[in-house]
Amino acid sequence: THVNGRQNKKVLVVGSGWAGLGAAHHLCKQGFDVTVLEGGYEFEPRKVSLSPDDFGIRGFWYPYRNIFDLVDELGIKPFTNWTRSAQYSGEGLEVEFPVFQGLPQLPTPFGTFFYTQFVRLPLVDQLTSLPLMAAVVDFDNTDTAWRKYDPITARELLKQFGCSERLYRDVFDPLLQVGLFAPTEQCSAAATLGMLYYFILAHQKDFDLVWCRGTVKENFFEPWMDSMRNQGCKFLEARRVTDFIFNEETGCILEVACGKESLKADAVILTVGISTLQEIIQNSAALRTRDEFLKVLNLDSIDLLTVKLRLDRKVNIPYASNVSSGFDDSSGWTFFDLNMIYDKHKDDPVTVIQADFYHANELLPLKDEHIVAKVMSRLSKCVKDFENATVIDKEIGRFPKSLTHFSPGSYKYMMRGSTFFPNLFMAGDWIITRHGSWSQEKSYVTGLEAANRVVDYLEEGTFAKIIPVEEDEPHIQVLRSLNRSLNEIRGQLPWSNYFIQ
Repeated sequence: THVNGRQNKKVLVVGSGWAGLGAAHHLCKQGFDVTVLEGGYEFEPRKVSLSPDDFGIRGFWYPYRNIFDLVDELGIKPFTNWTRSAQYSGEGLEVEFPVFQGLPQLPTPFGTFFYTQFVRLPLVDQLTSLPLMAAVVDFDNTDTAWRKYDPITARELLKQFGCSERLYRDVFDPLLQVGLFAPTEQCSAAATLGMLYYFILAHQKDFDLVWCRGTVKENFFEPWMDSMRNQGCKFLEARRVTDFIFNEETGCILEVACGKESLKADAVILTVGISTLQEIIQNSAALRTRDEFLKVLNLDSIDLLTVKLRLDRKVNIPYASNVSSGFDDSSGWTFFDLNMIYDKHKDDPVTVIQADFYHANELLPLKDEHIVAKVMSRLSKCVKDFENATVIDKEIGRFPKSLTHFSPGSYKYMMRGSTFFPNLFMAGDWIITRHGSWSQEKSYVTGLEAANRVVDYLEEGTFAKIIPVEEDEPHIQVLRSLNRSLNEIRGQLPWSNYFIQ
């Protein structure tokens, strides 16, 4: 394609989740010749290419400003209204979360603290959550803050700040298992503070969320990809990247090899998950020459199991979305009443439910029947009515190594958006960014950041506008600046670097 007589520059985007589509979307609009390589994720049982962003059901939270902006731009209506959610333990209902934006706004963390209904947890246990605000203030998402907190586990952090055993067991542990996909003793304290602040503590209304009214692929990605095809974007399915051909002198990538086929490119953006990138690094002579890629081999990913069940009757489930824990194995899990969320199940005479298990290593090898029995027994501990229901249809998805593990000490191996190769850029929920967002929003934002790096490198087009995270509340700003001054003074004391920081 030619514009004003010049050959359009070719950009290759590897991966078609939030990050890949985000980057491709902006670059198409800038008139680049964009090709997206889908695929590489061949999971049982469906043998279809899924992006990591289509695994399990994940909410869209109030602070996802860039994704909500994209929805308006595309003119689609993929989401439910703001919903209430609940948290269960082996004992039954533990916590009820309201829709926070409908309530009088209090300075953080008081809104979250007062309006959340703790059904069983005594007030004295709830109060032990407040000292954690000191760590929240201290953790400001800078490189220094990450290096300070990343080597500590989330469990150690909570213990250090005086969290009670019950608050830990019934509230924090399950929330973090679902937010960071792993048990708290396997989660980085830095990731924990970053995630808690972004989703729950920065502003009272941040914990409000909506759901996609069907799968993200059907309701969001397909219309989005159609709009990109109309702008000339090409999508190639089932391509596995095996290597990169680069110019030894400049370090620039010239071609991307997918087995026997090779594709020319002026710039490349990799937006794949950790386990896929590790596979590429192990096969690629080019990437193996660079330390920043070899370091990625130290990172880890988490298994996910999704279970969709159709029952023989309607079960009364009080909330559409629920977090649960307190059972014997090491997985955190969520369950959803699809009749309340998905359009296609709105008028079903029977209940359709989906349960997603994170860190599901112990569950993946089990036979389907065994999994269904386990899920039903857990569900009936949360909602009594499940005891009388029978499963008439099931759909089970096993996704080994599909989610990012923010393990203690992992930050120093995570990659940044630019690489040694001047025209190879990175994006995804595990790529380091100072934006401050998490999860799908972080993936999408890093995709836009990568697109901006391409625009900068190729010196064509305009930059994507990225909406920053809403600024800290005034009292948090004051506390943070005081804290920084104290840290600076402390850093000047003799012996300040003598002990482990």
